[in-house]
Amino acid sequence: MDKILLQKIEQKIQDTISNKNEIKQLVQLLSNIDDSKSFALGIVVGRLYNAFYYQSKRILNREPTTEEFEEFLEFVKTKKSNLENLW
Repeated sequence: MDKILLQKIEQKIQDTISNKNEIKQLVQLLSNIDDSKSFALGIVVGRLYNAFYYQSKRILNREPTTEEFEEFLEFVKTKKSNLENLW
């Protein structure tokens, strides 16, 4: 995966960890959803997925390839414990 793209996604993970209170507020607002931890993780995953596609288009001026998406998945996998421990 492109180094700049990887750095942007790493920054998004750090932003998510730093802004977990915002995510908690959103979860509380929509707390009628049965499993709020899964919902919160869904928000985080959405942010990362969106960052990957947005930054790919912005930095690479194209859609990411299948190989780059696989690399993105592997990268997120390495950060899984950080993301699981947000709550």
